[in-house]
Amino acid sequence: MGTLVMKFGGSSIGTTTALTQVLSIVLHEREEWDRLVLVASALDGVTDALIEAAHLAQLGNQRGYRRIIANLRTRHLALIEELPLSTTERTAIQADIDRLLFDMLDVYQNMSQMAEANLQQAFDATIGVGEKLSARIIAALLRQNELRSVAIDSTSLLITDEVYGNASPNLALTKAQITENLLPILERGIIPVVTGFIGATKSGKPTTLGRGGSDYTASVLGVCINTNEIWIWTDVDGMMSADPREIPNARVIPALSYEEVAEMAYFGARILHARMIGPLREQRIPLRVKNVFKPQQSGTLIHNLPPERSRPIKAVTSIPGLALMTERSGVISPISALVDKTLFMTAHNQADVMISSQSSTRSLVCFLIPTSAGPDAVHTTRQTLEENLNENPETQAWTIQPVSIVTAISANLDEFPQAMANIVQVLGGIRIIAMAQGPSNCSLSLVVDTHNAEETLERIHQLVISTG
Repeated sequence: MGTLVMKFGGSSIGTTTALTQVLSIVLHEREEWDRLVLVASALDGVTDALIEAAHLAQLGNQRGYRRIIANLRTRHLALIEELPLSTTERTAIQADIDRLLFDMLDVYQNMSQMAEANLQQAFDATIGVGEKLSARIIAALLRQNELRSVAIDSTSLLITDEVYGNASPNLALTKAQITENLLPILERGIIPVVTGFIGATKSGKPTTLGRGGSDYTASVLGVCINTNEIWIWTDVDGMMSADPREIPNARVIPALSYEEVAEMAYFGARILHARMIGPLREQRIPLRVKNVFKPQQSGTLIHNLPPERSRPIKAVTSIPGLALMTERSGVISPISALVDKTLFMTAHNQADVMISSQSSTRSLVCFLIPTSAGPDAVHTTRQTLEENLNENPETQAWTIQPVSIVTAISANLDEFPQAMANIVQVLGGIRIIAMAQGPSNCSLSLVVDTHNAEETLERIHQLVISTG
């Protein structure tokens, strides 16, 4: 028995069919575990819509953001109309939806007049509303089926720093909040449905954990309540050998180590939030990724067992990045500081130097753009960075170009020099701008021109298949 934390992604709760599956899963696991905690994402696409609405509100485009909110209201109301809920439950959820959206509109109305210091706080206060809506819908559906359940806003549980847009939980303060506000609910046999993605500062101001942050929420909750396992429910069969949207013959990986999956998430695998793995690895909490539409399948188990020795390369990922070059050697700290400042300003992410290299006459610095930064981050960061480069005499000589970082993943890759040699060999004819083996010894990353990314990915994936 024990405790199980289950996180349901937006694609796994966005339709009546999906929610029926969620209900079936919860009913089954309720018989298998003493305590269940659910973590809910917003419905698929809702967070993107809320981000767009917030930007329109910042510009004072009242018609634009009101249209988006009206569409979201219609979508959520249509969903609950299709669910087998009692009149009382349906009326209560409708009232919650209207109250949450009305409060958000009130914030939007003032955003165009806000100072920059308050603007990101307002963004975080509004873009987490999608999780609040979905958590209430799931909790109502469980109650309708004779399961005691309550929706809980994680602003009362997760205490974070004040890095709005990409906050980090304070585990000590969070554990105290969970002990006070969550454990008594579990002890009474109630299933809490916790909002993912959002937290709050010590002073109670709402924050968000970055895109995909609901995974991180599940990880932090699991650590703080000493859960036995965490399951991530999505619409794919598990962690895949490549993104199936890019590589159709990608296949499920049955098991991964914490280090392997952390590298996959860091280098572009979209299923998991990169920062969620650290807390689980420290506490040795198993993580499983499963398909909500195929619950009988085992999915992918992420654990602390020794990695397989029979498959030197398990997966390949791709993530966008920016490469900066100059026709001189010398100190690169000014350019690193400028990129870090720019990325934080445009995407609320710290810049990670992926590769830096120098010769007697040239310098290269390559940064990846994390998936949590959003779909427009590469364009926005590049545009802003070019402006900043030209304004600073120390950096005017640097040029910038978008690149792709393709990464082969496998534990103890340093023990398989032939595997690394095979990767380079299969890429004959493709220009490799830079290459680096990760310090975790789980990754080999190659920086290539964006127009070569797809072919690079395909060739390395063929190597994954052939060595599997």
